[in-house]
Amino acid sequence: MRKLLEKMHAWMNDYMKSFYTDDAEVQQGILIKEKHTGYVTANCKELAKHLKLSPHDTDLAEIIGLFHDVGRFRQYRIYKTFNDADSEDHADLGIKVIEELDFFRELEPEDYRLVKFAIKNHNKKTVEPTNDEREILFSKIIRDADKLDIYRVLEPFLSQENADKMPKFIKGAARPEISPDFIENFVSGEQADYRKIRTNGDRKIVRLMWLYDINFSWTMEKIVERGYIEKIVENLPQDEKIAEGVRRLRRHVEEIRKSGY
Repeated sequence: MRKLLEKMHAWMNDYMKSFYTDDAEVQQGILIKEKHTGYVTANCKELAKHLKLSPHDTDLAEIIGLFHDVGRFRQYRIYKTFNDADSEDHADLGIKVIEELDFFRELEPEDYRLVKFAIKNHNKKTVEPTNDEREILFSKIIRDADKLDIYRVLEPFLSQENADKMPKFIKGAARPEISPDFIENFVSGEQADYRKIRTNGDRKIVRLMWLYDINFSWTMEKIVERGYIEKIVENLPQDEKIAEGVRRLRRHVEEIRKSGY
């Protein structure tokens, strides 16, 4: 497995660099995705070790982290955007890329299906139904690892002033207000549909609502320790409904931290 992993890392490294360009704004976006891939891969490995998974399963987690966003690069090549709503679901696109790569056939068939299932479901609102406990576990690992790093990626753009500096093909609308339906989702503790994001305020609410989908105390501790929650809350409008949503969210965060899972 380690030799296969080395082959995969070498291919992914070359593939990402093949998208480098002299266009400064596009290059900024490509580098953001390249760095994100590295951090998510590391998060998957660390989380797998925290869960005391076998070396084999830790390697599978690493593969899933490495390829979870491989579709992003083809997405930009075809559609000139990283916005799924304006193009194609990047996880589904990633599966198409993976199915073209012969070295994935070196995995055992069961592992190959598992990797594709986790990558396909890493960005969906919910994981598709399955009776396979391993598919559920690895989907949870990549979903946590991915969200943990997206908090890092978006942290510099939380203020309205800095939101305007986000690459245009990433940011979408940069208005500060929050759409009424997103506020209602936040107060009720329901996941909002990120495909309906219309403003920068909506984006912040979606990121906070992700906390209801964090599966492991390890991940939640990292999020809290790094101050990501407070930095988002500080950049929300002062509103009683939002404050109610924040109080509900804080209770949930503490429950997950205490779970020890």
